[in-house]
Amino acid sequence: MRTLTILGSTGSIGTQTLDVVRSNPARYRVGYLTTNRRGQLLAEQIREFSPTGVVAFDPVVAQQLRAEFGSQLEVLEGEEGACTVASRPEVDIVVSALVGFAGVGPTIAAIQQGKRIALANKETLVAAGELITRLLKQHNAELIPVDSEHSAIYQCLVGESSAEIEQLILTASGGPFRELPADQFQHITPAQALRHPNWSMGPKITIDSATLMNKGLEVMEARWLFDVPPENIDVVVHPQSIIHSMVQFVDGSVKAQLGLPDMRLPIQYALGWPQRIPNEYQRMDLPLIGSLAFAQPDFQRFPCLGLAFDALRRGGTAPAILNAANEIAVAQFLDGQLRFTDIPRCIERALERAEIVDSPSLTDILTADARTRADVRRENASTK
Repeated sequence: MRTLTILGSTGSIGTQTLDVVRSNPARYRVGYLTTNRRGQLLAEQIREFSPTGVVAFDPVVAQQLRAEFGSQLEVLEGEEGACTVASRPEVDIVVSALVGFAGVGPTIAAIQQGKRIALANKETLVAAGELITRLLKQHNAELIPVDSEHSAIYQCLVGESSAEIEQLILTASGGPFRELPADQFQHITPAQALRHPNWSMGPKITIDSATLMNKGLEVMEARWLFDVPPENIDVVVHPQSIIHSMVQFVDGSVKAQLGLPDMRLPIQYALGWPQRIPNEYQRMDLPLIGSLAFAQPDFQRFPCLGLAFDALRRGGTAPAILNAANEIAVAQFLDGQLRFTDIPRCIERALERAEIVDSPSLTDILTADARTRADVRRENASTK
């Protein structure tokens, strides 16, 4: 029986993690759960899984939970509360599924206590990859990726030497606008962008998938997870989302990991590693799938992918700046304040005007993040 803290239990990854727990009651126990504002769903999770404690980032939600459950469990607030439940001594695995930069602090807290982290919060490695890799070694913590692409690479590398990697090949569905002409991008609405063809995800990640920024963030994440330079990481468009990623080795052979687009599979793999846990999920029917297609990504129509590669090559605080600008631009697009085509423009402007710090400390990263968010908000407000 292993005790879990699930950071972001009311989000897409969090709810699917609880589905894995639900299917394996003899293996996993829920210790702590967190939410931002979805208090009603968290209350339902409390009734079903009886955690020791919960965290709400919104103080109003925290107060509501105390009123209902205060005599039964511990209710904490904000990032400090998330860091606390990520580092409790009885916790064996921390599922880091918070959305955006908010996941960095609690993930670092778990690393500092030598936990296993099932990482779904890609922004942690995007913004602070160099720092995180140092901390993992320092505290002997274990990081297992949950993103389907990185889980695929992780699985392909079992039994292989990292010195024999020639290329990591991340697959991308291409999102809902894979074949849409570029002159129509300025008219894309949030409702259209939220209709991903293959995956069911939260709104921020779904918009990132539509712009291909999600793939850019995954390239950054792969660089730190597998210690591979940017020039040895490639992206191919694979609309069926059956091959989740591939590794090409120095002898020219390629290993690929295949599966249906079901996030419970990489979640379960991260929780159970090094074991594979039996399940009753749907299996692939290869004759029914028929054929698999591949194409090069279009960097002209999807400039966010190129911006991510550029920021990764630049290094220092550039990835944190890119991530912060993207988070604000996506939020403003979802609120109807920006057009779809404004998202890469905001990111490019933020990178052009920012002062980039090399080999940044956590303070440098936090400063770059806060400054970029303020600058993007101020600039976008002035152009209305």
